[in-house]
Amino acid sequence: MQLKLAINNSFAQLSQILVQLTAAEYSQPSKVLFNASIGQHVRHIIELYTCLYNGYETGHVNYEERKRDVRIETDKDLAHELMEMICNNIDKPDKVLSLDSNYDEDTTASILVETNYYRELIYNLEHSIHHMALIRVGVTEVSAIAIPDGFGIATSTIKYRRSCAQ
Repeated sequence: MQLKLAINNSFAQLSQILVQLTAAEYSQPSKVLFNASIGQHVRHIIELYTCLYNGYETGHVNYEERKRDVRIETDKDLAHELMEMICNNIDKPDKVLSLDSNYDEDTTASILVETNYYRELIYNLEHSIHHMALIRVGVTEVSAIAIPDGFGIATSTIKYRRSCAQ
């Protein structure tokens, strides 16, 4: 599945970053990220995929009910293990899902939207790339590690840039 390959590739890039960062760099608050850490952005990516994974069986997904597990944002090894688990378990048949969301901070009322598994995988991939772009900015503040060229850049942008260079 092309989508699984794209997700695996994005997680491979993220893993390349994680292995190079020290534990302190991973969990250090970043001024350019409004005092969020690289680990917090990694946790966010992992937890959205986890919400989708957990909701697949029930047919009901709610990204707002994620755990916000501090261990993921402070333990790079745990983050890496969870990314491997996600990659090993995303290859599932497409099916209809119900997405539960609330976009009003003053009410608990939510809306239900019909979606499907593949659409939510695409959402998670695009959302991950967005957070990887933020991670890229944070890494430049806390570390001098090498960042892969396409890290945090959408595939469509990479293709567009290639077409312009020809």
